[in-house]
Amino acid sequence: MTTPTAQLSQAGVSIWLDDLSRELIETGSLAAFIAERNVVGVTTNPTIFANALTDGAYYAPQIAQLAAAGVSAADAVFTITTDDVRAGCDVLRPVYEASGHVDGRVSIEVSPDLAHDTESTVAQAKALAAAVDRDNALIKIPATLAGIPAIEECIAAGISVNVTLIFSLERYRDVIGAYLRGLRRAKDAGIDISTIHSVASFFVSRVDTEVDARLDAIGGAAAEALKSKAGLANARLAYELFEQAFATDEAAQLRAAGARLQRPLWASTGVKNPALPDTLYVTELVAPGVVNTMPEKTLEATFDHGVITGDTVTPNYAEAHRVLDELAALGVSIDDVTQQLETEGVEKFIVSWHEMLDTVTKALDAAKAQS
Repeated sequence: MTTPTAQLSQAGVSIWLDDLSRELIETGSLAAFIAERNVVGVTTNPTIFANALTDGAYYAPQIAQLAAAGVSAADAVFTITTDDVRAGCDVLRPVYEASGHVDGRVSIEVSPDLAHDTESTVAQAKALAAAVDRDNALIKIPATLAGIPAIEECIAAGISVNVTLIFSLERYRDVIGAYLRGLRRAKDAGIDISTIHSVASFFVSRVDTEVDARLDAIGGAAAEALKSKAGLANARLAYELFEQAFATDEAAQLRAAGARLQRPLWASTGVKNPALPDTLYVTELVAPGVVNTMPEKTLEATFDHGVITGDTVTPNYAEAHRVLDELAALGVSIDDVTQQLETEGVEKFIVSWHEMLDTVTKALDAAKAQS
């Protein structure tokens, strides 16, 4: 009898864990997730690292060394996080090889302080890729207006990219365009484009949180009937766009030259509303060739009682269009929602980033005081 996570994998979904810490690596917990929960990748973000570093026991020896060397908090964060990602890449190396280099990936994000600075984003992405020095790493770049040209530049340079903080279909179209332009430039520069990988991280649950709040403010039966449907509809239409964009002649020519598909990745899959099924953003977003990155709680819920019924995306395109049309008719602009969520998403990561810097600053100061 197969488990729900095994069934999810068999349905074409790559399960990635949305968490990384030195504790997960050193205790063997990450290896256990790979062996027992069908995990084939890992994503990180500033919030995840901020939480990991708050519980500093596993980082204390390195903090002491860095304090003795007199490094700044920013440099310490760079060293600590790239060390963790490198170690995570090594744990996932067998998966990377077994999957033909598709999975076995670990993501690390450029500083969210740079989200509106193209040149600095590119420079830090290159620095992160060089420091991690693993071909199964992905560099996360947000899909802000300044992020789009940075994504193209990094792909053109042969860097594999996880595009994060995608909320709108319009911005997703821009992301796909940046990927294809970057691949053309890489190919023209003589880079083997089969070595370049990318995922496009489309955020799900936050859309429902914001839309449902607006529907509550509107009130009435029509608004109530649309609650908790926008996130799935938006993501399903993202997959429709993915299918269309990579069926073009341009994409076919690049594929013939070795290019990989830029896979859609479902992010923000933890359910925020306790009234909803805790596996909603997993079981209802099953489609071939997608990634679902889950916090541990969602992963365990899926393993325990997820019901996998095959493709739940492509048969529901018409329903997804209907949901967004009915939201618009009620005065809920999905464009306004997704722009607000992008702005808030960057701001939340900036807050987490500075919390992490503060945590490391205090730890460095404490280590110096003890030495």
